[in-house]
Amino acid sequence: MAREKKIYPLADGLSTQDTFAVLGDIEKFKKHKHAWKVWQALKEFRCTAYPVAEGLGRLDGSKVYSTLTELTDKVTVIVPCLLPEKLTSLVPDAVAAGCSKIWFQEQTWSKDLQEECDRAGLEVIRGCVLRHRIYPSKISLRYLSPCYWHGLRDAKVPLKRYGR
Repeated sequence: MAREKKIYPLADGLSTQDTFAVLGDIEKFKKHKHAWKVWQALKEFRCTAYPVAEGLGRLDGSKVYSTLTELTDKVTVIVPCLLPEKLTSLVPDAVAAGCSKIWFQEQTWSKDLQEECDRAGLEVIRGCVLRHRIYPSKISLRYLSPCYWHGLRDAKVPLKRYGR
């Protein structure tokens, strides 16, 4: 008998049932920076998440897509992890991919991008994915993470329980 997948709420109407495309570049994925952390967190939340970075073939055994248009009708949410200057084609690519929402991380949102999204009819969500992680209490370094403090009162996704 197959177990039902539990669905947990995330930010502003998003849930773990959505499918995500994490948009970054080679450096942000290879050097385990924010894009890699977001992708890993979404996978820990048991979400379907696709990494998108130009010039990167595979990442930790997963296929990396070079553009958002390769994910046409596969994703519902795009999570950009690049500065606004590098997101010039984000909105047209999101529309072409059939996406309905963009979840802007800290420092990726701009007024221009907001206006473009409004014109295209895309829903904008702001805030960090990492705010929804449960940080282990055994590690006292969790208090140094700004995501821990910013997401103190946000909905959390429980960690996977293996063996059950």
